[in-house]
Amino acid sequence: QVQLVESGGGLVQAGDSLRLSCAASGRTSSSYPMGWFRQAPGKEREFVAAISRSGGSTGYADAVKGRFTISRDNAKNTVYLQMNSLKPEDTAVYYCATRDSYYSGYYTKDHEYAFWGRGTQVTVSS
Repeated sequence: QVQLVESGGGLVQAGDSLRLSCAASGRTSSSYPMGWFRQAPGKEREFVAAISRSGGSTGYADAVKGRFTISRDNAKNTVYLQMNSLKPEDTAVYYCATRDSYYSGYYTKDHEYAFWGRGTQVTVSS
């Protein structure tokens, strides 16, 4: 089992920045691919960003490309999501996810992930 805890959410104004963190614990002796997803009220959960085990490969949804950056610190078992130039449409609960896989790439579909955090709320006012 892997436990994930997100932090760093909050209420900001359009154009501001936030950095989300996702701390992993449990079976983390090997670093696994990780991803960030979000779910806005009344909408389905959607992919935001993902990162490979080494951190050498990353992927982003078109809606956040160029504004968000995913990174990881394997020594701290933590993944980050730096969010710049935030827009009201970025308002959502943000979740991190992982799966115990030794795949060298990353996953972009929520059904590909096995472990999820409880989420952190990000609200962007206009």
